[in-house]
Amino acid sequence: MSETKELTYSRVGDYLIPDLILSEPPEELTEPIGKYGRMRRSYLKEHRAITYNTLLLNETLFSHLREIDQAANERMALLMKELTENNPPPDKAADQMSWVQHMNSLRSQAEEMIMNDLIYS
Repeated sequence: MSETKELTYSRVGDYLIPDLILSEPPEELTEPIGKYGRMRRSYLKEHRAITYNTLLLNETLFSHLREIDQAANERMALLMKELTENNPPPDKAADQMSWVQHMNSLRSQAEEMIMNDLIYS
């Protein structure tokens, strides 16, 4: 059974505002959240406000964002490896601009998959 905390209120004019205080995130979560974690937070905040507030009030938001960021980075590395094996890039030394264009295209494909699977789900 979960522990319930006594909720207190402060009067501000004619309104009662709940006194909500979040504890500090654990030490392992104090380092900045990466690109995909920030993207997930923005998506939750803008499009899934109830989920965002629930995670925030349960104090699980930071761990959720770290998990998403880590999974997205791992998946990006795996997808890039698979995509370069299936679609080998041109020789970098011979045609550097074509190599950059090809790798950017593969990165965009991998990032689109990650966005659909992890960020917007």
